[in-house]
Amino acid sequence: MRDSSTGSTARPSGPVEPDRPSRPSRRTVLAATAGITAALAAGPRAHAAPARPGTDKALRALISRMTLEEKVGQLFVMRVYGHSATAPDQADIDANLKEIGVRTAAELIAEYRVGGIIYFAWAHNTRDPHQIAALSNGIQRASLELPRGLPLLIATDQEHGIVARVGKPATLFPGAMALGAGGSRADARTVGRISGAELRALGINQDYSPDADVNVNPANPVIGVRSFGADPEAVAGLVAAEVKGYQGSGVAATAKHFPGHGDTAVDSHFGFPVITHSRELWSELDAVPFRAAIRAGIDSIMTAHIMVPALDPAGDPATLSHPILTGILRGELGYDGVVVTDSLGMEGVRTKYGDDRVPVLALKAGVDQLLNPPDLGVAWNAVLNAVRGGELTEARLDESILRILRLKAKHGLLNDPYVPDADVDRVVGVPAHLRAADRIAERTTTLLVNEEGLLPLSRRRTPRVLVVGADPASPSLSDGPPTTVMAAALNGLGFTATALSTGTAPSAATITKAVTAAADADAVVALTYNLTATGSQKTLVERLVATGVPVTAVAVRNPYDIAQVPGVGAFLASYSWTDVEVRAAARVIAGRADPRGRLPVPVQRADDPARVLYPIGYGLTY
Repeated sequence: MRDSSTGSTARPSGPVEPDRPSRPSRRTVLAATAGITAALAAGPRAHAAPARPGTDKALRALISRMTLEEKVGQLFVMRVYGHSATAPDQADIDANLKEIGVRTAAELIAEYRVGGIIYFAWAHNTRDPHQIAALSNGIQRASLELPRGLPLLIATDQEHGIVARVGKPATLFPGAMALGAGGSRADARTVGRISGAELRALGINQDYSPDADVNVNPANPVIGVRSFGADPEAVAGLVAAEVKGYQGSGVAATAKHFPGHGDTAVDSHFGFPVITHSRELWSELDAVPFRAAIRAGIDSIMTAHIMVPALDPAGDPATLSHPILTGILRGELGYDGVVVTDSLGMEGVRTKYGDDRVPVLALKAGVDQLLNPPDLGVAWNAVLNAVRGGELTEARLDESILRILRLKAKHGLLNDPYVPDADVDRVVGVPAHLRAADRIAERTTTLLVNEEGLLPLSRRRTPRVLVVGADPASPSLSDGPPTTVMAAALNGLGFTATALSTGTAPSAATITKAVTAAADADAVVALTYNLTATGSQKTLVERLVATGVPVTAVAVRNPYDIAQVPGVGAFLASYSWTDVEVRAAARVIAGRADPRGRLPVPVQRADDPARVLYPIGYGLTY
């Protein structure tokens, strides 16, 4: 909450009504942005048009009318609990009061005048498409009804694969490493185009995707399959293609995590990673996809909470580093778009400084948007007091606000931020989009082992299939768990398949149960999830192989699992456990689709990591 010296904005008073799903009056928007829209390109494709002369002048005039408190708020993108902007469930009201000091999204906007909101499934923002669209309209309405109210950037992390905040019935695509295995820039652009169109129909206008990290560390706990791969040029081409797809659909894409999070064994959510790349290696490896994103016209770039001593020896995370963000990103790479922090609640940015210093130092480093601070009141007041005390100038805030408003103008938000409810059924999860996801997924499934032509399985010779393995929690609303999805898909393809979930750490009793069940099967499909040399998942697969029943292993996350189970008859990499990828793997197992994917990362030997077992580009077919 603001302190008493800030001139707190009055909270909304009186009863509030639930968000209306119907399209609000356009007059509200035009009135709220009077004098601005005349300087912006009009029409349904305004978001894709370059800024016309005079736009910056109009935006600067808008900034000049903002109070200091409104300027500070414009820099923040904040989480909020609830499915409705004005009438969330009581549990979400309680969570908002505890964490933010407000009851609803509308009160959050009135109190802090935030420039953006981020949606999460765990915050109950994304129950179903019509609800999401209504929430987005309610958020925009709450802001535009305020004096000098501005539309908000509404963001989410819709990377697809293992990170997707909006689930079914929206279209869910293979994730980045799967697309890397497919190797098709056209497919990457299609993913961005379709996903962007569906997000836009839901009122989400900024997506924190694509991941531009080059994953060269198999032990990377936070990036892994979220990366397109280990070849910087291949990653760059796919990043640029996806950016063009998203932004062509009117959604601001975000390349992350600058200056590159692909070579770390520490998760920045829980620790402070250090990247030891030399300046030369960084330029040849990590920087390549970001350069491509900038050339593609990327709207925003997200920072990483990592230390890169070769780029800044001060020991600060990149998010707080002036040499990295202003010197390299803005200066050397020539980027003048929006820079957004990764979540300020992550440990990687909180290790060295307190929550009151982090937002101020981020702005001094060159950041524009401050994402999801753990305590908004502390962060908001810290920025306000830094300006009042002279550590930050109001002109510095104006620089960032201009970039943010340019982004809102580019995507048509200052003209009309509302979305019609009719677009939800017309655009989201329509059959053509779902078919495209299935076709793309089939081009990504990668076959690494196929001893004696075990695959494809025959319905005549191996009709009874036991599906066992890990059932990690679904990363989005899906038909999971994955063993159930695989068994159902095989049943639909003419097999008699049974699912037996054994988990990511099966007990001795569970392993024995699976081995016993295998005696009644003609073939086993084992789903693996991040196998380790000493883990019981490996023991499970080895015991199943020892039965003599043909075993096909499917890595439903990292393809590196193959190094731990060399005895399997066949091995596939699906790169995720989402429905679209598991079902594509089932079609490959059944011979309804040929395996076409090629490894986008090398797989090292388990007993000698210095030696490559399977190189980039490896993959078998039928």
